[in-house]
Amino acid sequence: MDRIPMTKTGLENLRKELEHLKKNERHQVKEEIAVARAHGDLKENAEYHAAREKQSFIEGRIAELEDKVLRAEVIDPSTLASDKVLFGSQVTLLNLETDSEVVYTVVGDDEADYKSNLIAVSSPLAQSLIGKRVGDEVVVNAPKGAVEYEILKIGQ
Repeated sequence: MDRIPMTKTGLENLRKELEHLKKNERHQVKEEIAVARAHGDLKENAEYHAAREKQSFIEGRIAELEDKVLRAEVIDPSTLASDKVLFGSQVTLLNLETDSEVVYTVVGDDEADYKSNLIAVSSPLAQSLIGKRVGDEVVVNAPKGAVEYEILKIGQ
């Protein structure tokens, strides 16, 4: 069974979503199905089919989250003190083309949020940074072409 690396916060968020789906969404969709059934003929009942489709999605998501919670490997970045970029590292980068700085944190795939500068450990950017040190330069193949960065700072 492959373990899924994530932070404690990431695991807590998955558990919250799982609990919400089981306690709220699952019961709500059952009520929607009951109301739709009361409308009669199920073959041509769009409301019923939509509710069943929603139920299928919810049950699928519950199964997916249960699997991820079961396989979660919580990694505490504070125990990984290193001068290299690792899972959980907060990395300050200098874009060598634009001379702009950006700070990213390397997190688990389910925690990634590019708008919040949380990058997935499996992303091309994170993969190019893992194992590198302050002062190292990396080239990342982005959709717009290759981007060169210099690592300015590594924190946890």
